[in-house]
Formats: sequence, structure tokens, C-alpha cells
Amino acid sequence: MSHSKKSLQDINFDSLTNRFADSLTFNDDNNKPDFKELDLGSPVSPLLTRGSVSNANGVTTSTSSSSSSGSASGKSNTNTTPQLPKNKTKNHSGELSGSPGSGPTPRNLKPGHRRSVSAGPPLIYSGSSFSTVSSSASIYNGNGAHSVSSNPNAASVLPSGNICPSGKILKTGMACRVSTRTDTLGTGTGNYGHGSIMRGHSNNNNNNHNYNNAKLSNVVDAEEVKRAGNEMYKRGNFVEALKLYDKAISMSPENAAYRSNRAAALTAMGRLSEAVSECEEAVRLDPAYMRAHQRLASLYLRLGQVENVRRHLFFPGQHPDPAELHKLQSFEKHLNRCADSRKIGDWKSVVRETDAAMAIGVDSSPQLVACKAEALLKLHQIEDADFCLSNMPRFEHYPPTSQVKFFGMVAEAYVLYVRAQVEMALGRFENAVSATEKAELIDCNNLDIATLLKNVKMVARARTRGNDLFSSGRYAEACSAYGEGLKYDTCNSVLYCNRAVCWSKLGFYEKSIEDCNEALKIQPNYTKALLRRAASNGKLGRWSEAVRDYEVLRKELPGDNEFAEYLHHAQIALRKSSGEFTNNMKLGGEVEEVSSLENFKAAISSPGVSIVHFKVESSEKCEEISPFVNTLCIRYPLVHFFKVDVEESLAVAKAEGIRTIPTFKIYKNGDKVKEMICPSHQILEESVRSYSL
Repeated sequence: MSHSKKSLQDINFDSLTNRFADSLTFNDDNNKPDFKELDLGSPVSPLLTRGSVSNANGVTTSTSSSSSSGSASGKSNTNTTPQLPKNKTKNHSGELSGSPGSGPTPRNLKPGHRRSVSAGPPLIYSGSSFSTVSSSASIYNGNGAHSVSSNPNAASVLPSGNICPSGKILKTGMACRVSTRTDTLGTGTGNYGHGSIMRGHSNNNNNNHNYNNAKLSNVVDAEEVKRAGNEMYKRGNFVEALKLYDKAISMSPENAAYRSNRAAALTAMGRLSEAVSECEEAVRLDPAYMRAHQRLASLYLRLGQVENVRRHLFFPGQHPDPAELHKLQSFEKHLNRCADSRKIGDWKSVVRETDAAMAIGVDSSPQLVACKAEALLKLHQIEDADFCLSNMPRFEHYPPTSQVKFFGMVAEAYVLYVRAQVEMALGRFENAVSATEKAELIDCNNLDIATLLKNVKMVARARTRGNDLFSSGRYAEACSAYGEGLKYDTCNSVLYCNRAVCWSKLGFYEKSIEDCNEALKIQPNYTKALLRRAASNGKLGRWSEAVRDYEVLRKELPGDNEFAEYLHHAQIALRKSSGEFTNNMKLGGEVEEVSSLENFKAAISSPGVSIVHFKVESSEKCEEISPFVNTLCIRYPLVHFFKVDVEESLAVAKAEGIRTIPTFKIYKNGDKVKEMICPSHQILEESVRSYSL
């Protein structure tokens, strides 16, 4: 039998330690994968004495000593080789014998005695990986390990190290090739000395051992997959990292660290509710897993769930992260101020406090967004409230709340409660009913939700009945129906506007204007209310008020020619009522062409503001700006726009001294006030706007 011998001096422990420590290093940020590897523990050998082994030729090889147990260390071990006690002698089988009481008594090993309680061959840590003992083996003696080989090449393959019991879990960077043989400890007979590891053989009755070996292989492979996922995460490739974590979980579903790492990838992808579920599963698998508790506290803080944050941040045995604790305390402060302001109807303060809470990191809380939307609704900023809700974080599965309360209402129900109010304010009554019914299912005992549901149903019913009566021409009854709905929602702009139309049909223009005013107090930019009020003012001959409303509509909807026509007719009526000459007024949106000098002088002498565009048909610059001039005609119907082709109207061009095209001149009541050569769109419009006021 040949022998392999490798001393500790041959192993560069500093290099080994640094390389192994590097593989375990990673920044400990809140949302980074957990790089904690599965712990092997320290291997324990039944062999308690250290000895020498004789080969077939009688040559004795001493054992080597190492304190490595398979874990990464920051220090190199001291190379010490203790001498054999004098009262111990060496026998032919490699056993060490001594007088009674001189040392620990070796186990009474029997033929066929198993080396380890778990199946598979023992593993040797060689500095960067684990190797399987087959034709060579090491004997652990309490201080180190001795390599015994029946293969001459084994010494170069298996450096000295500790034997690790099979079935244990490997640390980072370690790989294992698992054999299905069962190795046994020799008894000193034949060619194997007492304590030598003897190669076993597979048999049909070894199913349990094969199962354990397969399970160990699965764990090792899962660790490799997880490490690959960590690399993808560090590179920012969260989709691929998630796939690898999924694969690791499928191979080792009871591993809490894999669940926690999957949560990190989901968080980076913005899938917070799924991340919460994964962390909760990790805690279920390992209730004392601190990293999962920390991640849950961070996630619940982003979701605005104070009770859940506290439950995981102050988990027994865990010191709260100072940064997360400060965020929690700040959030609680803003939330309390929100609640106080909400009670007294100080809605501007509510908006301010919700914005402050979002700024410190509570950025994905549906109930906090709903609180801001509710405040905007109360401030009559209905479109802003609707926009706020439309940007609310969407969760396929709502984050677990465990009936967490928000302003005395279950959090999820509160979100639906606010949404129902916004939907009703915008006239989407069916949506409002649906949202309120869902809220009641979640929080069936809440009085505010029950009251809202009743009101929403009554308002929706009144609106439907009023619309039916209006379509039948029964305007007076329709007025009554809409009025009935206003009893249940006194701030519904839709019902006010609908009733205003009925008053107008009945000839009660003053009442129509009053209802329009109420609607516009609630929703200032309500287009239908502005149009109805302008029409009613026109009926009463109040053309200045009508023109003012039409101008607002014109600015809001510049491309709507119908509003342009309404405005034009109102302007004519206003000028007629003031005694101004209006025969030459043209509908806004038309650029009148001037070809003669006489027509040109008449055009610029008309009252008001006139813009003259001097152009040439073949000029690219003129062709580029002409469509914009047409747009300005629509936007500013009170301004007169003219165009002059200088090639066809040389007399006009000569009289005005036109030398460069395009040229624009602005006249006011016959006097030239400004001239622009090749202006930009912005400068041209600013000039038109300033002189049209």
C-alpha cells in the first residue's frame, strides 16, 4: 500500500482564507439577497488518538495536523505536530496502544462498523472544494488528518484536511461528487489497519442511503443555483435572478434563505405584495430567521402598515435597524397629524402630511394615496383626486393586512371608500356603487361605509330617473328627480348641471345659472357647466359674461370649432349691444387674403388688432409657418388675420417696404405697433397674445 503525505507548510492558508472569505462577502443593504450559506458545523471523528500508519514495506508515515474544520477563517492555523507519548507503542495494524488511564479509550469498533450515521463517503475540505474519499481517505485524530491512499496519484488529488460527515450541508464555494458506496472503518485485519476507511460496495438493500445521497446532491446543486442568482442580482438582472431563485426553491423548497432572496428580486422589480408573501413563507420555514424579519419590516413600511412593521422590526432577539426605526417614527408622526387634520377638515394639511410621509419612503401605500385623494376631493380638485388614484400602486394580490385599521376602517376598505366618492363626484355612479359594495364586504360593520353605500345607491337611482324623464321631455319632473338625488349628495356637480339644463329648457335661465354656479364651485373646470352658463347668460343678454365663459372654453379646447363659432357669435352680439360696427367681422379661424392696396388699407384700419402675413408661395419658410398662422386664428378669434402674397401684390409690398419674407406686421386700430421678420412660433404667438388682451 502506498502512502500520501502532505504537510501544512505545503498549504497557503492565507490565500485559501482570503479566497474563501471573498466568496462570502456582500453588502448588507436592506434589499440585497441573503448570502448566508448553510452551516456544516464542525466534523467529529470517533477516532480519538493520533498515530502512524505502516505501509506494506514497513515504512511508517506520520500524520499531519490541521485545525481547519471546513469553515472560513481570517487567521492561519499554527503548524504543530504533537509527539507520541512514550508509553504508547505502535502495532502492525496502525493502532496506538498504551497503559490504562494514559489517554482516552478508543471505541470498540467491530468489523463492518459504519464511519458515519449518514450515507455516502466522507468529504475532505481541500481549501476550495470538497472531494469524495474513494481509493484514498483521511483519518481525523482530534488535531488533524492523515491521508492514506491505495492510489499512487491520490496524494496530488486530495490535499490534507478534515473529514466531514456525509449528509452535512456544504459551505459557500464547495462542491461535492457524491458516491453511492458505503465506507466502513477497518478493525486491523488484512491489509487495512484499525481505523482505516474501507471502500464499500453498492447493494440492492441500500435504498435509504442512496436517497440520502441524492438529497445531499440536491442541496449542493441548489446552493450553486442560488449563488448564480446572487450574481445576476448584483448585475441588476432581476428577471434572471428570479428564475434562478425559483429553480433553487424547486430543488430545496424548505430553505428559508432562498425564499428571502426571491423576495429581494421581487422587491427590485416592484412586485411588493409577492415579496411580502415570500418573506412570510421564509419566516414560516424558519421563525428565527432575522434577515427575513428585517426585510418584512422594510416592505411593510413602504406599504404603510405600522403594526406589521413593529411586529417584525422588534422581533425578540433582534435589534431594530436605526434607519428603519427612524423612518417608522417619522411616518407615525405624519400619520397622526393626518388623522388630526382630517377630523377638523383641514384638508390642505392632510395633503401636506401625506406628501411628507411618501417622501420618507412610504411610497407604495394604497391607503396613504387614498388619503391624499380624499383631501383633494374635499378641496374640489376632483380631476387631481382621480389622477392620484389612477397612479396608486396596483397589487394583483392585496398585501396581507390582518384587518389593519386606517382611520378606523380596514385599510383595503378605506381605499375603496375613497374611490367610490371620487367616482360619484365624476358622475360614474355605477362604479361608485360597485366600489362601495366591495368595501362593505371587507368591513361590514363600519357605519361610514354603510351610509355611503345608501347615499350612492339613492343618487344613482335619482340620476337614472332624471335622465329618463328628460329624454321624455318631462323637464319639470326631471328637475325634481335630480333635486331628490342632491338630498343625498349635496356636492354632486353632475346633478347640479343636469338640473341646470332642465331649468334652461323651462325658460328659468336665472335658476339655470345658479345651478351652474354651484356645479362650478365643486368642479371649477366643468366644461358642461361653463357651456350651459354661457348659453343662459346669452339668453338673458349678458353677452360680456357669455363671452368670458366661451373664451375659457376656447382656451381649454382650442381645436373645437363649435366653441369657436359660439364665441364668434357672442362677440358679434356684444359689439352690437355696445354700438360697434360689425359688418366686416369674420368667423375666427379664417385668414383673409388681401390682393390690392385699397383692400389692404381698409383691412388694417378696422377696429381692433390685425395681423398681416407677408409671404411668397414658393418659400419653404412661408410654407412651414402658414399652418401655425391658421392655428393662431382659431386660438385668438378676436384678432383679424390677413395674408399678402408679395409676388402677386407688388404695390402692397412696395408701399410697406417688404424686403424679406416671411414678415409679420401687427396693426391696432389702423396703426402699426410691431414688425417681425422670420419669427419663431413662440415669439409670434406671444406677440399676438399680448396685443389681443
